[in-house]
Amino acid sequence: MEQRDSEAAPPTLGVGMVGYAFMGAAHSQGWRTAGRVFDLPLRPVLAAIAGRDRSAVRAAADRHGWAAAETDWRDLIARDDVQLVDVCTPGDLHAEIAIAALEAGKHVLCEKPLANTVAEAEAMTAAAERARTRGQLAMVGFNYRRVPAVAYARRLIAAGRLGTLRHLRFTYLQDWLVDPAAPLTWRLQREHAGSGALGDLGAHIVDLAQHLAGEPLAGVSALSETFVRERPLAAGPDGASTGARGAVTVDDAAVFTGRFTAGALASFEATRMASGRKNALRFEINGELGSIAFDLERLNELSFHDHTEPAASSGFRRILVTESDHPYLEAWWPPGHALGYEHTFTHQARDLVEAIASGTEPAPSFADGLQVQRVLAAVERSAAENAVYTPVQPPV
Repeated sequence: MEQRDSEAAPPTLGVGMVGYAFMGAAHSQGWRTAGRVFDLPLRPVLAAIAGRDRSAVRAAADRHGWAAAETDWRDLIARDDVQLVDVCTPGDLHAEIAIAALEAGKHVLCEKPLANTVAEAEAMTAAAERARTRGQLAMVGFNYRRVPAVAYARRLIAAGRLGTLRHLRFTYLQDWLVDPAAPLTWRLQREHAGSGALGDLGAHIVDLAQHLAGEPLAGVSALSETFVRERPLAAGPDGASTGARGAVTVDDAAVFTGRFTAGALASFEATRMASGRKNALRFEINGELGSIAFDLERLNELSFHDHTEPAASSGFRRILVTESDHPYLEAWWPPGHALGYEHTFTHQARDLVEAIASGTEPAPSFADGLQVQRVLAAVERSAAENAVYTPVQPPV
């Protein structure tokens, strides 16, 4: 970290990012914006971005404001102007890059899910624990924790406004794979993605459920399905279809129930085959004293029911989470001026920078990511071993 000429300016934190597609663009927005919105103890600097395609990564660097481009992530890690490595690659590269960065003395932010397997996540967590003793920090990117309404829901639950939790219902529904002609991408191949809707979407709602409840899931029972088992291979360089098809080796949808350690029951549904649903992450949590409900497609709102009020006048009420004393809102716009999806990555960058500056463990940690990975593995095991029994009809 370097000190700028002006003594009033904070030291810089050089960020290097591996990957430049959807998540790379979202993370770039967060790093580019965090220091301009929040008064940070360190100023993030977009030092370098890495990707295998030289022209594509250079174009991404120019578009998103990165000072340099590399075609080998090892060269990015070796740069003296990079103190933090942000991993935005497919899951099969997470462990190798994150562990190498930590061992090189860099802080790490890694996109979710933490890894493709429990073994990889365990190795990453062990590397993070070793690095912690040397002053390096590691965080996994579950950005939906940083939606102000979700953070406010956590505040209400932690304050006891819902009392003892009894039911938690989480769904994450998308429809971008409904068309069987949609091409085969890396997200549909187990060797790259680890799992399908389960890891892509289910990881988010498992993390949110455990984060909001403040405790881990103790057990799950699951079903999963791959509705379209073959898809066309991506078009050739000239844009024409090759006519070839490839196997889909991950799930299209997963449905599972769970029980938390204190006894609350939970249900989860993750699918990329829900026609008409673009990015519908929803949850409802019921407790002895009240309930909350949230819909990502209305992400500035939280529904809250206080069950201690008289029944004649009680019910769910809409809270517009845009006040300055709501989480993250002190640095944004006047009340009523809504935020969006991209702001979660700015909040994520802010939280990690502040943790690095103070030397405190960031959340969610790699250990939190490992816990999610263990739940995902348990869901896959349960779905694989599930047997369907036909009820025996009584004799006529």
